[in-house]
Amino acid sequence: MWFRSPAWDEPVYWALDIETGGLDVRNDPIIAVGMVPMRRGVIRLGEAYSTLIRPEPGRPIRPDSVRAHQLLAGDLREAPPLPRVLKEIDQRIADGVLLVHNRGIDVAFLKRGHERFGMRWPKPAVVDTVDLIAKEARRRRFTRPDGDAQPSFNLAEARRQQGLPDYQAHDALIDAVATAELFLALRKALGARTLRDLR
Repeated sequence: MWFRSPAWDEPVYWALDIETGGLDVRNDPIIAVGMVPMRRGVIRLGEAYSTLIRPEPGRPIRPDSVRAHQLLAGDLREAPPLPRVLKEIDQRIADGVLLVHNRGIDVAFLKRGHERFGMRWPKPAVVDTVDLIAKEARRRRFTRPDGDAQPSFNLAEARRQQGLPDYQAHDALIDAVATAELFLALRKALGARTLRDLR
C-alpha cells in the first residue's frame, strides 16, 4: 500500500548541529547543541535553541576538538547535563523532521546519548544534507555528463558550491543555520516536492 508523502514544506524541520569532545561515539561527550526550526520553508531564528552541555565525568574533551570549536572544560562547568538537553531536543523533534549535515555523526551521538541514560530514542524522520548533495551530484552527472565538478560533503565547501556565504564553523547554532540554508538550496536544485523526495 502506498502512503501519501506530505509536501516538502508541510512538516516542521529542526536543523540540528552538535559539537563533541571527539569523534568516538562510544566515549566522547556531546558538549554543545544548536537547533533552529524551519516552518513552511522559512527558517525561524527567533525560535532557535542553543546550549553548551556539561560532559559526564570521565569523558574529557580531546585536544583536536578544542582546536576546532574552542570550547574548554571550564566553559562547560555550569552548563546543563546531557539528559536535560536530550529532553529539550526530543520535545522539539517530537512532531517534526530532524535535519542534519551528516547523520553518521549527529544522529549516532544522539542515539548513543539516549542509550547511555536509558532514554528512548524518538526515531524522528531524518533528512541529511549529505544525502542530498550526493543525490544532486548524481543528477548533475546525468544531465551534464561532461561536467567535472566533484561534490564536497564538507559543510562550508558544499555551501560555496551552492552559492551560499561562508559562516564561522564549529559553532553549533551557526552550523545548524548553515545546514538549514544548505537544505533550502539543495531542495530547490533537486526540485523536491515531497518529503519522500528528500529522504
